[in-house]
Amino acid sequence: VQLQASGGGLVQPGGSLRLSCAASRYTSSGYNFGMGWFRQAPGKEREFVAGMRWKDGLSHYSDFVKGRFTISKDSAKNTVYLQMNSLNAEDTAVHYCAASSSALFVKMVPGSVKYYRYWGQGTLVTVSS
Repeated sequence: VQLQASGGGLVQPGGSLRLSCAASRYTSSGYNFGMGWFRQAPGKEREFVAGMRWKDGLSHYSDFVKGRFTISKDSAKNTVYLQMNSLNAEDTAVHYCAASSSALFVKMVPGSVKYYRYWGQGTLVTVSS
């Protein structure tokens, strides 16, 4: 699976951005495939933002984005999106999309980096006035 992320940029506090991640192909059409978004701020570890099981859209969010971010997909375009609203300075980071064929997806959407095998190149989101 090859992933291409886009949509990052500079936005003012309180503003919105939508990130996109196009996947070249899938390794599985079953319940064990999913995609997610992570972010990494300077000097910090990469952290989970949101994820989705591809087959039925089951999703999971980190607490710090609940109510502000929404993950969605367009199956026809093999693309996953991250709509980010009410952005603040703490959201400034390189955002990565990732894909996984982990069996854990059958039960839940994993939030750990170690369960995601495929990674996009990252897109920078900067929230600043």
